[in-house]
Amino acid sequence: MESHGINGITRNHTESRGITFNIPANATWAQNGVTIAGGHGSGDATNQLWTPFGLFVDDDQTVVIVDFGNHRIMQWKNGDTTNGQVVAGGKGRGNGLNQLQYPTDVLIDKETGSLIICDRGNRRVVRWSRRSGTTQGEILIDNIECFGVAMDEQRYIYVSDTEEDEVRRYQLGEKNGTLVAGGNRQGDGLSQLSVPTHLFVDRDHSVYVSDNSNHRVMKWVEGAKEGIVVAGGQGKGNALTQLSNPNGLFVDTLGTLYVADFWNHRVMRWTQGDKKQGTVIVGGNGEGAGANQFNVLVGLSFDRQGNLYVADNNNDRVQRFSIE
Repeated sequence: MESHGINGITRNHTESRGITFNIPANATWAQNGVTIAGGHGSGDATNQLWTPFGLFVDDDQTVVIVDFGNHRIMQWKNGDTTNGQVVAGGKGRGNGLNQLQYPTDVLIDKETGSLIICDRGNRRVVRWSRRSGTTQGEILIDNIECFGVAMDEQRYIYVSDTEEDEVRRYQLGEKNGTLVAGGNRQGDGLSQLSVPTHLFVDRDHSVYVSDNSNHRVMKWVEGAKEGIVVAGGQGKGNALTQLSNPNGLFVDTLGTLYVADFWNHRVMRWTQGDKKQGTVIVGGNGEGAGANQFNVLVGLSFDRQGNLYVADNNNDRVQRFSIE
């Protein structure tokens, strides 16, 4: 995937997603996804995506998508699967305030009606208003090799840093932040992370981190000096006990964890009571472009009805799987 890859992410290269609802513990999803954005090959037309990364689903099922290869954020309204709308960037690759460079994650700050974006290639976190006519963003945090962003209900922003192998929490307007996970050099100890990518923050301010190069998901309770392995951690592989460069995360109010298992082309569910192994809920049918397949997957989210949305990276599309 050239510099677009995340296999242990080259070092160049939600609400938190924290919607508070229960997904039934025995829920199942249609195994065939429906393409709700992209799916017309790599390109920069309004009906195309190029290696989508993070995504965020709004209350009205509008999906905001990080269009990584096009250096822009796209919004696709529910029901219009034909064309999206550029809502940030889209002015070519660059570091101007009207530009993005290889963005990786996005969230919606509902209080201000704005997007908060990890503008990874520019080593900054930026905010763009969602009001029509907005032509540029503002820098919130700079000089950070960010990857994932999340927000809690008090509107603190959480940002993963793949250079420092840590996660920090920031009050809006704050530049230095507070360490909440990792920060003890790169490694696989319980106090360490190795290329932390996506994040999820629950109502108790516990931070879930996709510890990408350690092939595990870690949970850091607020104030903890060490994390807890809540998925994977058994080396890279495709057994039900393993993950392979995990990415997008979602945790429901029951504490059930959903993980985009990148190289295994599947979404896994790990329940609180069973940390030893997960179950595959969609995908897991090999790499491909079928309706029941992915070609590496990055972002993951749910809407309030429990439908699942997945950024299917190399297929340049976003798939929706209906809850049954």
